[in-house]
Amino acid sequence: MPGVVVDHLVVKYGDLVAVDDVSFTAPEGSVTAVIGPNGAGKTSTIEVCEGFRSATSGHVSVLGLDPKRQHRELTTVMGVMLQGGGIYPSARVIDVVSLFCALHERGADPRELIELVGLSHRPRSTWRQLSGGEQQRLSLALALAARPRIAFLDEPTSGVDIDGRDTIRTIIRDLAANGTTVVLASHELDEAERVADHVVMFKAGRVIASGSLSQLRSSVESIRFSTVGNIDVSELSQFLHVPVHVAGENSFVVESASNPEIVAQLAQWLSERQLPLTDVRTGHETLVEMYRRITGEQS
Repeated sequence: MPGVVVDHLVVKYGDLVAVDDVSFTAPEGSVTAVIGPNGAGKTSTIEVCEGFRSATSGHVSVLGLDPKRQHRELTTVMGVMLQGGGIYPSARVIDVVSLFCALHERGADPRELIELVGLSHRPRSTWRQLSGGEQQRLSLALALAARPRIAFLDEPTSGVDIDGRDTIRTIIRDLAANGTTVVLASHELDEAERVADHVVMFKAGRVIASGSLSQLRSSVESIRFSTVGNIDVSELSQFLHVPVHVAGENSFVVESASNPEIVAQLAQWLSERQLPLTDVRTGHETLVEMYRRITGEQS
């Protein structure tokens, strides 16, 4: 059974259509990344799934429950991590985690939860005394207080250092491995790719693609490389006789399986223009490249 089912969802704010006939599913016991630019409809959709916003039309089911009509029942098995925090500035880590755990009959052990998110050295620190990354980890701990069967996480690694990101990735993967449905919203596509099983892509209030990463990835292998400055990708495409796309700043993709001839031709073309060939990698496209291909955004 899908953990989340969104069926022809519409959300309007007056005359503004924020979510326009959106449908997708998030499989149970997996990590689904909801990605897209600001204003694409991600947050409004997730707020309807959490039961905090009403749909204009359409239907949403979360663990078989209507998140609005059965909100009280859903909150006993749902964890929510907000990007903004929403914690009283003078609240201490141990106190706020203990409070959240006590609100649930099957709540987690506060000290175990604090240790899990890597804050065992700061149990008596207040929210305002924590770094931005530590505040994110505390917010994650509060989302896990209910031992949730479903967790909605908004930008879980935003502002977190390398070690903290490793911790959060491990927690997210372990949640899914133990049967929790995880839905995370992220602007950091490289980060989302590290943990996601499934992806839902938003653009301008609509879902433009959804499915597993393997389903959405192009079957075409590619050569990814970097150089200094911009290049004429049309000219390079004609020279190599294969498509070349912009993948990011000073980063490009050649739609070809790696072979010495292609790489040699690429190096020759760049050398003639006194441009270096750096960071050459081969394989299937990344989530960033996938998003740009599907949306048609090449810059």
